[in-house]
Amino acid sequence: MNQYEEVKAEILAIGDELLYGQVLDTNSHWISQELDLIGVRVVRRTTVGDSREAILTAFAEAENRADIILMTGGLGPTNDDLTKPLLAEYFNCAIELVPEALDAVRTFFEKRGRELTPLNALQAHLPTKCTYIPNVLGTAPGMWFSENGKIWMSMPGVPHEMKKLMTDHVLPRIKERFQLPIIYHYVVKTVGIGESWLADLIKDWEGNLPPHIKLAYLPSLGQVRLRLTAFGDNPSELEKDVALQVEKVMPIIEKYVYGFGMMTLEEAVGKMLREKNQKVAFAESCSGGYISHLVTSIAGSSDYFQGGIIPYHNHFKNRLLGVDASTLEEHGAVSEPTVIQMAEHVRDMFNADYGLASSGIAGPGGGWAEKPVGTVWIACATKTKTVTKKLQLTQDRMLNIQLTGVSVLNLLRICILGKTE
Repeated sequence: MNQYEEVKAEILAIGDELLYGQVLDTNSHWISQELDLIGVRVVRRTTVGDSREAILTAFAEAENRADIILMTGGLGPTNDDLTKPLLAEYFNCAIELVPEALDAVRTFFEKRGRELTPLNALQAHLPTKCTYIPNVLGTAPGMWFSENGKIWMSMPGVPHEMKKLMTDHVLPRIKERFQLPIIYHYVVKTVGIGESWLADLIKDWEGNLPPHIKLAYLPSLGQVRLRLTAFGDNPSELEKDVALQVEKVMPIIEKYVYGFGMMTLEEAVGKMLREKNQKVAFAESCSGGYISHLVTSIAGSSDYFQGGIIPYHNHFKNRLLGVDASTLEEHGAVSEPTVIQMAEHVRDMFNADYGLASSGIAGPGGGWAEKPVGTVWIACATKTKTVTKKLQLTQDRMLNIQLTGVSVLNLLRICILGKTE
């Protein structure tokens, strides 16, 4: 029987600047990752402005939801910094000078050749119900509360100060206070199948997962990640349990799986090419070099990437790439015959095993009834066969370019595997 507790946390990011979009809240993301590593489940991340009513409401709601409430921001000495006085109000206690905190603030300024002002000295006045947590990188101390069976921690919003407090004080205290589970994640990466179709494909497998293993679908551009999360107290057993479930589902989804964990599609394709000692080249029209950029972003890609050409204008599709003028005139640049010739000619031009081509209407203009915005043709040519695919994408230009990149790399993957049928 598992002996661990399910511990829930809520993260409160405080400050108008976060709501205005003037500052990006990277703190909450980092805190979530660190809590996950020690087995604490984040149930809510809340951003609240510098408003007394909003902050007090957020305190009450967080206390109802979570065992641990971690706050960042609002700890400056000025009138718009409300976190400290509102914590004192919430816990019905006074704010008093903490001599140790005052010494730390004074030392902080002295080391920098600056005088401690009365305003900055206010940083050493803390709610009487909190435990003072020294902030060695700044002037705003951390404040740890243990009230009503819940743990509260208030930290500065400055990222490096917050991280130091979390690492040195908060995470160790949480691990001492709670009997935490082990949380083990394993990610299976798929491409070429939509989330709903994938869910339907594996519904029986998903329905038979053991209670301590949860499945999440994480869709992104043209891809879906399957994240298996196992909870328990024995890491090696959790790894074995998850591995068994992956083994069971792989025969069902194998043709869509390109990798695991953090592997990207461009990494996976590069690995396949390197293992087979094969080369690739690209002729990109609508994708404008984006696919070549993805491939060459991988270290060592010179082992398999021969080169590419971006014949954006039809004149250069003909003059530089050798696409027949009659093909362009009769079928247009966005057509199957055109991408076939582009793929075959770029393969020959760069002496590659695979030639890939893209041509389409990225938008937002340029489409018409027969070929609306988002119409894209792609092709992959080997020495014996050329495979094509027509895509019907979106009205958004950048999204169309990115989706084309995923589709071209997946087509290459399929061709390398020899599963084009």
